[in-house]
Amino acid sequence: MTVFTSSRSLIWGDLDVPLFGLTKDVHGVVLENPAAFSLVVDPQNLWFIANHLSPAQIHPKARPGIFQAELWRYDVAELFLADPVSGRYFEFNLAPNGAWWSCEFTAPRVRAEEVDIAMPDIATFSEMAADGSWLATMAIPLDLLKARLDFGSQTQINVTMILETPEQKFISAVDLGSGEPNFHQPDRFSQIMLVPVPDMGNP
Repeated sequence: MTVFTSSRSLIWGDLDVPLFGLTKDVHGVVLENPAAFSLVVDPQNLWFIANHLSPAQIHPKARPGIFQAELWRYDVAELFLADPVSGRYFEFNLAPNGAWWSCEFTAPRVRAEEVDIAMPDIATFSEMAADGSWLATMAIPLDLLKARLDFGSQTQINVTMILETPEQKFISAVDLGSGEPNFHQPDRFSQIMLVPVPDMGNP
């Protein structure tokens, strides 16, 4: 999966980066309005950017920038990062309004800690338009990812979303196979492919 690299630090409000479209759910059903995402590594952070062109149903306790469990019960974007050597992986949840959650796993669905522990120094941002479409972003410190997951060119990754609550459409950038949606399949995640971010200011 493509992860862009930027030599300059990114700034919310000036995220001029390409987005990758997600047009179908995990069962191959075309979404009425597509979703999109992008991942960018700058000198300090891994930036996770998510977008959907439809109004969102958000967890009633979700507050911008605040750690909140069970965001997946409503509309949410999710980032999975796995270390193929240790088998450990992180799940990051990003609500359309910038609420977030994170969890470390030692194996599929096996939590490293029984209680929720927020990863420190994560920043989130969001913008919700009058028509309900939304853009949310999470900045995750690289030093923490390198310390916990040996983050780098061998990292395995996936981006998923849960949209259109209460019906809920399950979306995955990586093919997770048939059957009931199961996002916790690190053996199916895609290896990072680091690519310099293109200059969007030039035609």
